[in-house]
Amino acid sequence: MNQQIRQYIQRLEQTLQGDPWYGKSIYTLLGEVPEEIAFVQPGGRSHSAVEILYHMLTWAEFTLNRVQKKPIDDLDAFEKLDWRVIEPAQHGWEEGMAALTATHQELMATLEMADDSLLDEKVDYRDYNFRTLLDGLLTHNIYHVGQIAVVHKLLS
Repeated sequence: MNQQIRQYIQRLEQTLQGDPWYGKSIYTLLGEVPEEIAFVQPGGRSHSAVEILYHMLTWAEFTLNRVQKKPIDDLDAFEKLDWRVIEPAQHGWEEGMAALTATHQELMATLEMADDSLLDEKVDYRDYNFRTLLDGLLTHNIYHVGQIAVVHKLLS
């Protein structure tokens, strides 16, 4: 039985592409950011929209890999990706959005096959369970897309 897991999937779908309680969905907000401003750091010190997008991607990938129980060969190398140096030729805005979408789709498909007992299991490499990880991913996505929306508004 995976009723609780299905609730997480529904919450992910709603925040990513549905009609969430806080306003526009994550994909809608990201889609409104023109690529030409995605690389601009407001005030020269804040994170750019693309830096935040790839930060979101890092934690979506972390969550997917933990749910899939994939080993991490080098945890330090993974954690360095958290706020990676953005190379525009390598880290495009559209490519980042596509990777974020694909990662979340794979995560939801993987969760579909999981049992609710997963939620109480401890996450590898961490001191918390999968319920905390999934709650964290949802909150993290909403928080950071809000930052991107502010950056977009400041630069438009």
